Amino acid sequence: MSNETIPELKVYYCNRETVCCDCEEAINKGDLFFIDQGSQHFCLSCADLDQLIYLPSGNTALTRRASKLSKLVAVVYRFSSSRKRNERKGLLVEEEALQKAQEECLSDEDVREKHRERDAKRRVLLDSQYLKDFALRIREFYPQCPEGREYQIAEHACLKYSGRVGRSASAKEFENSTIILAVRAHVRHLETDYDLLLMNGNDRNDARKTIEDDIESVLRNWQTAKE
Repeated sequence: MSNETIPELKVYYCNRETVCCDCEEAINKGDLFFIDQGSQHFCLSCADLDQLIYLPSGNTALTRRASKLSKLVAVVYRFSSSRKRNERKGLLVEEEALQKAQEECLSDEDVREKHRERDAKRRVLLDSQYLKDFALRIREFYPQCPEGREYQIAEHACLKYSGRVGRSASAKEFENSTIILAVRAHVRHLETDYDLLLMNGNDRNDARKTIEDDIESVLRNWQTAKE
């Protein structure tokens, strides 16, 4: 390994409306987005960062622990018009890493209350019947998907107002391509070294090519019906 410093992943608050160079959906003012080395703009979903949770600056201990526990971390910046520069505003980290960090920082009761608040917000955001239908379609496509994983994928894809693939018009009709995209995204992050490649400074497209065979192998196993 080289001793060179690996550049941090950065995302930015949008100051004026732009368009994602991949899906061509609008990136509205106040949304977070990613800028690649070619200065192209990508929404978090197309940048493969939409599975991360925003952790605002302010709690040094929580930030330190969460960034250490999360395999993939992106630094959030907002442009200050008064100072004419981008200023750090927090991190994007994995939800599980944030939960573990909170548990390390808070008392048991505080943790339980935090989890109750999070779960209540999640229940409001999720359309339960739509989620079940989406999960059922995933199970039909991938009958050997690990037990319960279809609901994990569906929940991530279908959170309302998130801009994720599951909230698109095509997803509401359960188009095959939408189901496949949601599952591939899940496999990319949880079943391959993709996140580690990004954290090690690899270009997003190069990292995707590196793990493509791994994704296909997992999907073939999940599609194979039992004899």
